[in-house]
Amino acid sequence: MSKLPAITGSVLIKTLQKFGFEVIRTKGSHHFLQHPDGRCTSVPVHRSEVIGRGLLAQIIRDCEITRNELIKLL
Repeated sequence: MSKLPAITGSVLIKTLQKFGFEVIRTKGSHHFLQHPDGRCTSVPVHRSEVIGRGLLAQIIRDCEITRNELIKLL
């Protein structure tokens, strides 16, 4: 199992957009993304703070992608 990288919310959103996700709305600093097939998740975007490993793992599960797929497109 590969380690999860330390990335910011804005970098994660750009990476998820490569998978086909679109930002459907924002509420405060949280961006809600949805895929055309119905998968959805929310990503916090706080300045230069990195997303924690646990939260990043949950976002990956919500998006139904693998860690290796995410790392490949970073």
